[in-house]
Amino acid sequence: MKLNVNIKLTRGMDAPEYASENAAAVDLRAALEENETVTIAPGDRAKIPTGVAISPERNDVVAILAGRSGHGLKNGVTLANGIGVIDSDYRGEISVVLINHGSEPFAVKRGDRIAQMMFVPVYTAAFLPVDELDETERGAGGFGHTGVK
Repeated sequence: MKLNVNIKLTRGMDAPEYASENAAAVDLRAALEENETVTIAPGDRAKIPTGVAISPERNDVVAILAGRSGHGLKNGVTLANGIGVIDSDYRGEISVVLINHGSEPFAVKRGDRIAQMMFVPVYTAAFLPVDELDETERGAGGFGHTGVK
């Protein structure tokens, strides 16, 4: 399924590209100045611009930002908020907030792939107040109540 997305590029960046034919997400790159390096110390966060702003053709989609698995595994660097949510009506530049959970400083330079962006459908809820919810086998069990194995 294809979605047309208008894209505004700033800071001299190119449009994001899918790394393979069946990739679910495009890579977003750091839109830093040519000789600029942002070093994220262990435990610190940094907001990195991407030079990308979007306008999807539909308002029932959301762009989800996810971390890059290699950064998480090798460096302990992830998105500070877990995932990023880019609403269909947001028109500003997309930035990525990285956090370094690792033990070594992490350097980001212009053009580095820092996150992934995918588009998914959105359902909005009509909340209907009730006195009781329907019963299920699980009920209110949560937080690992089914065990680990």
